[in-house]
This record gives sequence, structure tokens and C-alpha cells, in this order.
Amino acid sequence: MAKNMEISLLFDFYGDMLTEKQRNMIDYYYNDDLSLAEIAENEGITRQGVRDSIKRAESQLLEMEERLGLARRFYEMKNGFESIRVAARDIQEYNKRSGFSHDIDERASRILEVSRRLCEI
Repeated sequence: MAKNMEISLLFDFYGDMLTEKQRNMIDYYYNDDLSLAEIAENEGITRQGVRDSIKRAESQLLEMEERLGLARRFYEMKNGFESIRVAARDIQEYNKRSGFSHDIDERASRILEVSRRLCEI
């Protein structure tokens, strides 16, 4: 995963744990795509001050993910649910080709629905 994308995703999970200043700096830099100089000018601080704040916030986000693993687990679960949906669709397709069973089709449909709802949470 690219560093910028990784930090943006971690910011979604752990951003509220940063100071307001760090949240603003990360948001400006990664989400609004402002340069260090632009942020410094807007915030009335030096470019180095902006860089230091961003680096500290990045380190904290990476450390939180290392300790808690919420983003990793979220994406593992999301990928797992996608695998479940693919398997349920395969079951439905196989069922159609080989002596259709309404019971099997209904259960596969339930699996698809539950996994879809869980992915939306």
C-alpha cells in the first residue's frame, strides 16, 4: 500500500486520537493535497513546523495501527466477506446447473444478504 494511502486510511481509523493541530495538518496535507509551504502560510507557522507536526502524527498513526491493528483487521474482514459472497454466488450458479434446489438457493441468498449488510457497517 502506498504511504500516502496508508496514512489517509489510518487517519480515518485513528484521527480522533491525534491533537486538533495534528488532525488539521494531516487533513490539509493528505486529504486537501496542500503543500507544506501552503499549510505553513495558512497556519502562520514555518514549513519545518508543519513537517514536524505531520511526521509526529504519522508516527503516532503507524504506532496505533501496530498496537491495535484495527485497519488491518477491518480490511481482512472485508476481504473475507467478499470471498464469502463469491462462494455463495458460485453455489447459486452450481445449483442452477445441477438440479435446482429452492432450499440451497434461499440459503445462499441469505448468506449474500448477511455478508452485504456486514460490509456496510
